[in-house]
Amino acid sequence: MTATTIANRGQTLAFPAGFVWGSATAAYQVEGAAREDGRGESIWDTFCRRPGAIAGGHTGDTACDHYHRYAEDVRLMKALGLAAYRFSVAWPRVQPDGSGPVNPAGLDFYERLVDELLAAGIAPYATLYHWDLPQALEDRGGWTARDTAYRFAEYATAVHDRLGDRVNTWMTVNEPWVSAFLGYGMGVHAPGLTSSVDAFRASHHLLLAHGLGVQALRAGGAREIALTLNLAPVVTPAQVNDPGLALSPADAEAVDRVDCLINRQFLDPALRGAYPEQVLKIVDRIAGLDHIHDGDLAAIHQPIELLGINYYTPCVVRSGPGLPANPAYPGTEDIEFPGAYAPTTAMGWPIVPTGLSELLVRLSRDYPEVGLVVTENGAAFDDTVSGDRVHDADRTAFLEGHLRAAHSAIEAGADLRGYLVWSLLDNFEWAEGYNKRFGIVHVDFGTQRRLLKDSALWFRELVQRNGLRKDRARRPTLEEVAARAGVSRSTVSRVINGQGTVSGEVRETVMHAVDELGYVPNSAARSLVTRRTDTIALVVPGTQATGEDPLFSSVVRAAAHALEEAGKQVTLMLAGSPAGRRRVEQYVSAGHVDGVVLVSNRAADHLPGVLSRTDTPVVSLGRPAGSAALPYAAGSAALPYAKPAGGALSYVDADNAGGAAAAVDHLLARGRRRIAMICGPVDSVAAQDRLQGYRDALRRDDRRSILAVGDYSRVSGMEAMRQLLEDDPALDAVFAAGDLMAMGALTVLHESGRRVPDDVAVVGFGDIEAARYAMPPLTTVHAPASDQAVAAVRLLLRQIDAGPASSVILPTELVVRRSS
Repeated sequence: MTATTIANRGQTLAFPAGFVWGSATAAYQVEGAAREDGRGESIWDTFCRRPGAIAGGHTGDTACDHYHRYAEDVRLMKALGLAAYRFSVAWPRVQPDGSGPVNPAGLDFYERLVDELLAAGIAPYATLYHWDLPQALEDRGGWTARDTAYRFAEYATAVHDRLGDRVNTWMTVNEPWVSAFLGYGMGVHAPGLTSSVDAFRASHHLLLAHGLGVQALRAGGAREIALTLNLAPVVTPAQVNDPGLALSPADAEAVDRVDCLINRQFLDPALRGAYPEQVLKIVDRIAGLDHIHDGDLAAIHQPIELLGINYYTPCVVRSGPGLPANPAYPGTEDIEFPGAYAPTTAMGWPIVPTGLSELLVRLSRDYPEVGLVVTENGAAFDDTVSGDRVHDADRTAFLEGHLRAAHSAIEAGADLRGYLVWSLLDNFEWAEGYNKRFGIVHVDFGTQRRLLKDSALWFRELVQRNGLRKDRARRPTLEEVAARAGVSRSTVSRVINGQGTVSGEVRETVMHAVDELGYVPNSAARSLVTRRTDTIALVVPGTQATGEDPLFSSVVRAAAHALEEAGKQVTLMLAGSPAGRRRVEQYVSAGHVDGVVLVSNRAADHLPGVLSRTDTPVVSLGRPAGSAALPYAAGSAALPYAKPAGGALSYVDADNAGGAAAAVDHLLARGRRRIAMICGPVDSVAAQDRLQGYRDALRRDDRRSILAVGDYSRVSGMEAMRQLLEDDPALDAVFAAGDLMAMGALTVLHESGRRVPDDVAVVGFGDIEAARYAMPPLTTVHAPASDQAVAAVRLLLRQIDAGPASSVILPTELVVRRSS
């Protein structure tokens, strides 16, 4: 079937006739029964016993107990109207030792499952390998050993011999990149090895297994075969929202190299019969090429009918000169992986639906001979059971956004033939254990009770309609419910989450408003009184001026490090544009984070005020405009103040004004009388405070100000210094609001023949590493960047735990060197 779009009927974005709607799971994640009916041990059984390998020490021993409850699960699928179910066969259940005699009882289970599916009118899509390699094969080298690929072909034959008369769609290996590079390269998945050499060898042998498996299936008469890959568009941060943006040569090279490693390393051998030349060069440099034998690529390049696409998020990169390779992507030296600036799921994965449409269109353009099926797409969120409902509005929005993107791709010519949501059930989420829930069906792992989430009910309606409503319905907000009921947002949240601290009268009023408005709770409602996300948003301005300030950069890095040390997941968000600020406001208001560290430095920035009106704790790194400056706190102790009802933020800052005044007093004490200042950007609060300190010190000595403006960069310091010398050739000292500007001033003074400090003394601000190596070494004001970050994180965590709001000003210190 070639997917062609059909005319929309009424208010529906219709998918092609015959479009396949379904769901997916994987054996180790759902089956359980790890030691029943002759099943052998897999590498995941072994890996789960390794201390610290799995969150909470969880295992897949029981999982969803799908092995015993498959009939119940098939009934759920039928109730949802699903046309297909993608499951995986557990190799150690069929061949406990990975080779040799077949275990009949293991195949009996899959026969029962397939028969149940067919009786319900659901097509079985069988995946032969979803990461659970028999441990006996791993003991003989696993996927680093060429022989494993041949054992896989024998296993494929055994499964097809038993099920081939009833299963029409076969999938060979699932996500070979994950198996190879997370399992053998990074060690965060089974078997837990950390060798780039092994990763590249495993990757090739997994592809060889695919090719040999296709040959074995064809020999048995299989008609529809697929390879399933985790694929992602590779883009720069700027391209996330503007895919057509032109790139610099360095960024373009970074994008192309990473695309080779995560996409074309698998697509091209399977669909074109050759590795990209760039991949071969990287593999040769790291692992050699002796594992790639003559005839391998011909064996890998077998005709297939479908390409399975597992899409969750784009891969975001840019040029990063001097950076080491990302261990997940050997060969990526000089490339940065900054992530996308977008809302994230509970896994911390940025939500970018447009990445799916870009990917689908590209695949149909570059590989037109194969049809496409989305074999995995879904999201983990922190679900809460409320009575007999799970209101997972975030997941529904995620699915709807990605299906709109899929429909757009079909309109643009993508040959997309089906969509399988990941996942049918909450399950064992690999290294995350049972902490992350992807299912559209909630599973209580203690009782094994299944409960359809709101997203499942929405998906059922989608399947019945074979399409999406053309216009997204606007969802009433938590604020609207609170306003209708005449209560606070947190009271609404307590009622929705079944908390017993609300009176019956108030509860009745709130529920009446909920019913009247048709409100569906999202994470904002849940997060006020339920479990935390353990995620902190680190919001930065993203302006050029701050990007030039090394002190600013070091504060941001220190804040991220302090949050990670506190066990928090950090979501970096840019707020340098109106659109960026709106995204931050929406993301925080939706309750996706427990708190916000806001790097605030622009006088005209309204974001601090906006965030202060949310129920999410916020601490500003840098004094927000309009906040009263406090006397500094000795050491790192906080000086508490009452948070005004108007919503003023807690903040942490250095004593910018005091540091600037100390610098000027130092110059005055050394007999300097015509002291100029190179100011920072006029919209920077920190620069304004340093300017105020400069002016106060001169005013006390009855001296006038001499000013020029820079943007914290060395070049702007040079330009400002030239202007100052032209305006006042007799000046005998310069104080710069940033060290780079001061170093630019030193350069111009040397060029003009002026001696430092004999003719002109120079003092900077920040005490960056380069200051001590300037010629001459630069006197500067030391600002405690790391201390600011640690203090901000402490304040935020205290507020999250319902502690008092407070602010901190940390002392600065003048470091005298030869330039003054």
